[in-house]
Amino acid sequence: MLVELILLVAILLLIQQRWTKRDIYKLGEQLNSGIRTFPLIGHIYLFVGDNVRLMKAFHVVGLDALKKENGLSSLWFGNYLYTIVADPEAADTILKNISEKDDIVKFASDFIGNGSIFAPVPIWRPRRKVLIPMFSMKNLKYFSTIFASESQILVEELGKTVGNGPIPVFKYISAYTMDSIAQTAMAYKMHAQRNSDHFFLKGFDMGLNSVVERIYQPWLHSDTIYKNLPRYSTLMKHKKLLWDFILQLIRNKRKELEETNMTRQQQENSSDTVHKTFLESLIKLSGGDDGYTDDEIVEELMVIMVAGTDTSAVAVSFVILLLSRYPEIQEKVFEELQEVFGDSDRLTTFEDLPRLKYLEAVIKETQRLYTTSPIVTRKVDKELLLPCGIKLVPGTGIMINIWALHRNPRYWGDDADQFRPERFLNLDLKHPAAFMPFSYGPRNCVGYQYAMISMKTALSTLLRRYKILPATKPNSNAEFPPLRLKFDLMMKDADGFQICIEPRSKRA
Repeated sequence: MLVELILLVAILLLIQQRWTKRDIYKLGEQLNSGIRTFPLIGHIYLFVGDNVRLMKAFHVVGLDALKKENGLSSLWFGNYLYTIVADPEAADTILKNISEKDDIVKFASDFIGNGSIFAPVPIWRPRRKVLIPMFSMKNLKYFSTIFASESQILVEELGKTVGNGPIPVFKYISAYTMDSIAQTAMAYKMHAQRNSDHFFLKGFDMGLNSVVERIYQPWLHSDTIYKNLPRYSTLMKHKKLLWDFILQLIRNKRKELEETNMTRQQQENSSDTVHKTFLESLIKLSGGDDGYTDDEIVEELMVIMVAGTDTSAVAVSFVILLLSRYPEIQEKVFEELQEVFGDSDRLTTFEDLPRLKYLEAVIKETQRLYTTSPIVTRKVDKELLLPCGIKLVPGTGIMINIWALHRNPRYWGDDADQFRPERFLNLDLKHPAAFMPFSYGPRNCVGYQYAMISMKTALSTLLRRYKILPATKPNSNAEFPPLRLKFDLMMKDADGFQICIEPRSKRA
């Protein structure tokens, strides 16, 4: 009798859930995933495993959306429904009308706090207004001198590996971007390229890895479970070390600014001057002593460190890896560099960068095929009608699958899977949302110009000095195996971006 009663209660609960979520189930039926769905777990089985399996899961659901005429599909993460989007028109409507990030990004806040990338809308909106002036052309021009100086150290460190066989180039590029962002963000010389044992680097990597680990292990999603595990205590120890370090830099900067005896009027007009670090900008532009608290500044600096270090490092590493596989494209880049720099080893200047049009095309084509952030998530907080006629409903999530969107043949042609930088030399996008390596809409990345300047400076310095060679030989058909990709908060090469380098001889 007891068993029958329990069974009856369970059935009644399922009926109630089905009724209260009828709009959500109706949407799921309209989206009609072509991937097998299991009761209770939905599609979670696709995501169980390591971070290579996780990236494959994003590929699978993205390809399923590409097969549909409207570029939409569904993903059931347990009983939570995501709308998978691989169509620019749908993405445009969503990202212009829905700004709230999906709840899954809250896992990053344990480590980073409520920095702008991950913050709820009420926090993000006013902070973005402060961030935008920080990326003024005057500031970017100054930052370019730091990129140029650090890129010289990069080629010196890479030079030590010549003749040693394949190297994991990401290790060197991420050290370059970390040194660059530490200086531009906090005026701190970390010397990561010379010293890879810096505690900030170790704590930074550990924290990001913990965020990813929690995302792809659903049993860690519960705060009650996660915050009672030893791994959470370890994460908090690393977080405290990093936050205490940045807090000390903030206090030193505040004291330095007080000693300059700046008047309130000078602070109000300071947006017209060059602020030589993001830290100084955050203090001044938010209102000085009446502006952001120290903790709020730490949150924004942590976001800048994440975005400025890993994003640019991954993008540059993918460019280098692809150039090793496409020597004819690498030679075109080198010829352009010869036209701009000749045989000179001089530092790359801000004025050189606009002339590097083919290099920029290579970077953009790489970002199209290997976008560092392959997905963008949103939480549906209001009904939204998409151009195709499907209505999104509250209580569901959205996953813009940029990896699939950038391969949509309706917008990129039948050669959408091919690496062809020339398409960006005279590109006429069929839809502005067809290319979004830095996201799209009101919450797009405010630092995209900063990233492009850093990438072009590093690559122009490196490719003038060295020829990039593949770590492995192609098969008998002169083809390389597909890259093994992993999701590690960003999309990366699972084999560590292995390449070989050799010095370029000077032209007579």
